Amino acid sequence: MLGDPVLLGLTTTILIISCFAMPLFSMLIKKRRKAIDGYALVFSLFAESSAIITFYNEFFILDTPIVYKFGGWVPPIGIIYEVDKLSALLGLVTASIMFLIIFYSVFYMQGKRIEWYYTLLLGLETGLLGVLYTGDAFNLFVMIEVTSIALYGLIAFYRTEGEAVDSALKYALLGAVSTTFYFIALIFYYASYGTVNMADLASKAGGLWFPFSGAAYGNILTGTAVALALTIWAFTFKAALFPNHFWLPDAHSAAPAPVSAALSGLVVSNGAYAIIRFLYTIFGKANISTLPFHFPSLISPAGFPSAFFDSIKLALIILGSASAIIASLLMLLQKNVKRVIAYSTIFHMGLIFMAIGLGTDLALKAAIFHLINHAIAKSLLFISVGILAAHAGSTRIDKLGGVGRYAPITFTTFLIGVLAIEGLPPLNGFMSKFMLYSAFLEAGLAPFTVVIVISTTIALMAWMKVLFGAWLKKPDRPFEKAKEFPVVIVPIILATLCIVIGLLAPQIDKTVLTPTVSSLRNVDSYIQTAVRAAVGG
Repeated sequence: MLGDPVLLGLTTTILIISCFAMPLFSMLIKKRRKAIDGYALVFSLFAESSAIITFYNEFFILDTPIVYKFGGWVPPIGIIYEVDKLSALLGLVTASIMFLIIFYSVFYMQGKRIEWYYTLLLGLETGLLGVLYTGDAFNLFVMIEVTSIALYGLIAFYRTEGEAVDSALKYALLGAVSTTFYFIALIFYYASYGTVNMADLASKAGGLWFPFSGAAYGNILTGTAVALALTIWAFTFKAALFPNHFWLPDAHSAAPAPVSAALSGLVVSNGAYAIIRFLYTIFGKANISTLPFHFPSLISPAGFPSAFFDSIKLALIILGSASAIIASLLMLLQKNVKRVIAYSTIFHMGLIFMAIGLGTDLALKAAIFHLINHAIAKSLLFISVGILAAHAGSTRIDKLGGVGRYAPITFTTFLIGVLAIEGLPPLNGFMSKFMLYSAFLEAGLAPFTVVIVISTTIALMAWMKVLFGAWLKKPDRPFEKAKEFPVVIVPIILATLCIVIGLLAPQIDKTVLTPTVSSLRNVDSYIQTAVRAAVGG
């Protein structure tokens, strides 16, 4: 049935089963490569189809979030998935890009152990979608761990190379610290609110009653301040925001190209999504509400001074600005094209966090739109570079000399990715950057528009160095003309999306972005939907 919430539960459940069943399946079919490729494509296509149905249902059929109760347990006693327009939209983007990455891997990845590669890749997709769909803060922790464990293995997939293992261990150690910080934050949330259900947390933060849940306890302001500080630190690490950005360039340079595409396009985006969810859903209406369930014994409306959240948002703007400037400068110093793209990711996450910190409707539209555009363009860049580097035998800029002449289609898709991420009109990156620029002007914070312009200009100089090396520079050794098909199909699709989304930006704004921000602001609907699920409505 179209729109059945059971589909939400089936998506991650079937994906994780397929992940663990992959090694057994590969043994049964005696490791035949085509069968293994087909297995991964089928289950990723299932996730893609589920995400499309969920998106369509949420945007064009329902006026409220979709709720799925695992095991039939009602919230907040059991774990639920609660999908609003934001999570449905990002879920569609995630599932679509993951399907393209797996399709690309069919032609790109060579050698043995491919069944373990797909095992980890399907596990990564499970975690990414679980983060977006969950309505439980503890289940969010579980899904982050699923994502992280799969990613550690994928970064170290070329284990015979010392750099890969070293980068994976570094990321694993630092990632464990960040998730531990978030786990400690969960302890504070539960100790203060008696729940980790997101709708219940939002309800209590607004001084409201939630069924089957007790009252908040203790010094709520202190408990929330500590928990939120730990939460933001953990997720700025996941999002590679300055000063928690240092792990990303090493991870990118060591990982296979498809993994780098997922890491830069999707994994870091989940960190930004989680902070949006905490700031604008869980604590989005911490002072006021129009729900009829007022419970005087909970937090008083004066319990959360607006200055508390304003200071957090200002910190995100400042850190985002620093991230954009510092990362764009570091792009100039890199000799490896994958590290250039990695620092570009840090730069663009800085822009996204500037928008999240500003928090106006236009700024949130810019943040969400740039998350989408960045995911598409960065996946395009890494996948294109994977093809060019495979032909040149290196990802060093000085070794790519003129390789674009021998793979002109791939170089063209790479060029489109660069122009899109730099914000050349009418490509998609221009539209989201223009929204961000306009949001700061509208808010009377014109000095921050200078950050956007300066960092973009510096980044452009770094990209010119890469483009010169890959096209205009004479090869220092002979190249044969590259066989680009069929592997180039994926970058062609992504490059086309960069163009089409840019051209259709006004319609996307009206039909997708505006309803998404409206849904994000409607915390009452998020709470009421969970309440109805709890009382059987």
